Amino acid sequence: MERIWAPWRMAYIASAAEEEGCFICHAKDAADDRQHLVLARTTHTMTMMNRYPYINGHLMVAPLRHTAEMDELGDDELLDLMHGVRLACRMLQEVSRPAGFNIGVNLGRVAGAGLVDHLHIHVVPRWNGDTNFMPVLADARVINQGLMEVYDQLHAAFTAV
Repeated sequence: MERIWAPWRMAYIASAAEEEGCFICHAKDAADDRQHLVLARTTHTMTMMNRYPYINGHLMVAPLRHTAEMDELGDDELLDLMHGVRLACRMLQEVSRPAGFNIGVNLGRVAGAGLVDHLHIHVVPRWNGDTNFMPVLADARVINQGLMEVYDQLHAAFTAV
């Protein structure tokens, strides 16, 4: 068996404590945005990094209001949500120059939602050549940049807007 050595990830693993309740609401109400990976807030939404990313720069845009249902969001909340997705793409383009994006919503556990109670839109940057054999053969993903390093770069870009 091949081993991938990444000892610098131990701090990340050690800090990944299970939270009770909704992690998006915890982040929304927290004073320390960096600790909760919050990049931006608007009237109705919040943009944050995914703590367990598919790839570096994996962002989530969520309504501030705790709801799992799109039908419960007003038009102003839906518009703000989509503006957040557009801004997330623009900031990722500025910071890391991806070749494209996967953007999606998982509604319900059977659709793949890890958090079923708080609607959120995933914005996942993609690069040519970012797919490889690791997920298929080794059931492992290779994230090529540190979580906090990406946060600092994106936070600077979001703050400059």
